[in-house]
Amino acid sequence: MTYNFQPEWLDDEFETFKNTVERFLDDEMVPYDEASRTQGHVGHAIWRAAGKIGLLCTDIPQEYGGGGGDFRHEAILYEAMGRRGLTGMSPSVHSIVAHYFLNHGTDKQKQYYLPKLASGDMVGAIAMSEPDAGSDLRGIRTKATSNGDYFQLNGSKTFITNGYLAEIVLVFAKMDTPEHDGRFSVFIVEPNKHAGFSVGNRLKKIGLKAQDTSELFFDNIELTNADSLEENPGQGLYQLMGDLPYERLIIADMALGAMEGAYQLTVDYVRNRKVFGQPLIDKQNTRFVLAGMVTTLKVARAFVDDCIKKLLEGKLDTETASAAKLWMAQQQNVLIDECVQLHGGYGFMDEYLIGRMYSDARVQRIYGGTDEIMKEIIGRKL
Repeated sequence: MTYNFQPEWLDDEFETFKNTVERFLDDEMVPYDEASRTQGHVGHAIWRAAGKIGLLCTDIPQEYGGGGGDFRHEAILYEAMGRRGLTGMSPSVHSIVAHYFLNHGTDKQKQYYLPKLASGDMVGAIAMSEPDAGSDLRGIRTKATSNGDYFQLNGSKTFITNGYLAEIVLVFAKMDTPEHDGRFSVFIVEPNKHAGFSVGNRLKKIGLKAQDTSELFFDNIELTNADSLEENPGQGLYQLMGDLPYERLIIADMALGAMEGAYQLTVDYVRNRKVFGQPLIDKQNTRFVLAGMVTTLKVARAFVDDCIKKLLEGKLDTETASAAKLWMAQQQNVLIDECVQLHGGYGFMDEYLIGRMYSDARVQRIYGGTDEIMKEIIGRKL
């Protein structure tokens, strides 16, 4: 008997989409993952290919070039990638960029950018973190100053996912103008259009080695009101806060996929691995550890699916999404650590997927808001 962790909402329509996703990943990404890990990015071609068959921006309305589905379509992609340990392409960040436009952009901005994001012709990134500012946005030093009819954007960002390949970057900056002094804005920067934009080093990380993570620099980039989200500078904090539940649910869902994949890898391994002449799965300790994983996965699936239901109903609040992100990321690290232990020395080898999943998992407790920030948010309602 094997346990089924599939969501209850996975009907025939979603199953068909799931099959399409899995074929694409197995044919177009898994065989090239090692090369992507070596070069530190997946390249633009895979983004175009994913967009061509409708795997990007699946919950964006069709009128803007999206798939016209909902978050469940997105979840199928995140979970399938997580189960395979595929981290090079980050459709999660890409979708968050798309939702900034969908929720806060002008109709002109939506009509121009969303079809390009959905097709993969533009790879999206969000530039928020800085050398001295992560979760604490008050520490942001990237500034937009007034220069007559223009704003001048200056500063730098770090730890930017999709930063190396990005063709559109949403930049979070502090306003240094008489009418907006101290307030934040989200500016739309196109690397191929705006002079003064440059990409620094692709950062060397202990995990997510196939995913490009870069430093970005802005040197006197000239921007107008039309280059700000909503064409209304000074609304950045409001725009950010409105999209946090969506972002944090994505991270929780990615954790679920990774946990399911790690569990299955480990079950397959202990069935074949012999210790003292017996399959490792016949040892009581092994079965007890796996039983704990099954319990965690069943609770995790119920939690994430409940959050998805709330999101679709417009009822997912920041506290619940933060709790999901906190607990799922923590459990991902605990469960995969147990999987490594059952693999023994092989689990510590980079050539084994479980070892890579272990190192990839750690950042889940950091990006999108650290564990400590999640606890602060949850604790405010105590």
